[in-house]
Amino acid sequence: MPNIRPSAYLRNNYNEVSEFCHTKMEPVFITKNGHGDLAVMSIEAYEKFCGRYELHHLLDEAIEAEKAEDFMDYDDFITDLRKEIS
Repeated sequence: MPNIRPSAYLRNNYNEVSEFCHTKMEPVFITKNGHGDLAVMSIEAYEKFCGRYELHHLLDEAIEAEKAEDFMDYDDFITDLRKEIS
């Protein structure tokens, strides 16, 4: 269940919000005048979110390449991958 708080709660209870975000690894949604305004999350949760987004993006690219039958030879792929890592 989402944790939704008004903006005044964030201002008055920053440490509580921070602790919640770090321990639960979930965002706190902040409202302003009764409407959604912000999502506050820990850096760790944000980095995990970005990693998942990047993974989904890469998987989508792979699925599209498969549909288009646009494949790279395995040996060429490994060579390119090693170049990127170096």
